[in-house]
Amino acid sequence: MALPQGRILTEVMPLLQRIGIDPEPAFRDSKSRKLRFATSDRGLDLIRVRSFDVATFVAFGAAQLGVAGNDVLMEFDYSEIYAPLDLDIGHCHMAVAAPTDWVGHEDPASWSHLRVATKYPEIARRHFAARGVQAECIKLNGAIELAPRLGLCRHIVDLVQTGATLKANGLAEIEHIADITSRLIVNRPALKTRPEEVGGWIERFRAATDPEMPETTRVAAASAG
Repeated sequence: MALPQGRILTEVMPLLQRIGIDPEPAFRDSKSRKLRFATSDRGLDLIRVRSFDVATFVAFGAAQLGVAGNDVLMEFDYSEIYAPLDLDIGHCHMAVAAPTDWVGHEDPASWSHLRVATKYPEIARRHFAARGVQAECIKLNGAIELAPRLGLCRHIVDLVQTGATLKANGLAEIEHIADITSRLIVNRPALKTRPEEVGGWIERFRAATDPEMPETTRVAAASAG
């Protein structure tokens, strides 16, 4: 199972505990150089990778399961990935932002061509194309908020959680693109060739995320593995 580093990893840990998965101690050691970890279930190992790489590992069958935000799924759109379950974690949204002193001087409805900096060029192009706007996307892997300040472009497309990072860098949100949460993803060929095993993991996670499911049912789902 491929898990993303950072905030989502922290949020997914309680779900693993609910289904009876306890990773080896090195998994919780931030200084560990290991990338693959055993768990209390002999049928499941965990790998810890960058968020975008989760989808790649699952799509190509190097991992049968993973946790990825729908921002990653929207950007790559792998046909080999099936996302059966919203885990209700990793809440944020994707938005267009610009310098606060510019926001009141433009009408998004008047855009015909736009240059934007983003980690998500495919999502940005599709979003603007649907409105008849030609988007020139500058791909950045980090520090997106610096782009307007340094004159690279005026607009950015990025994930927003609280808006604090935008505010700290003199930016304001001007257009909402999509709400984002993290999903359980599976490799489609693995689900077809190993339906009982992979399907069983889906049901265990489904039980862990259902607030109306009795605790006894969750325990039974956890022990089913």
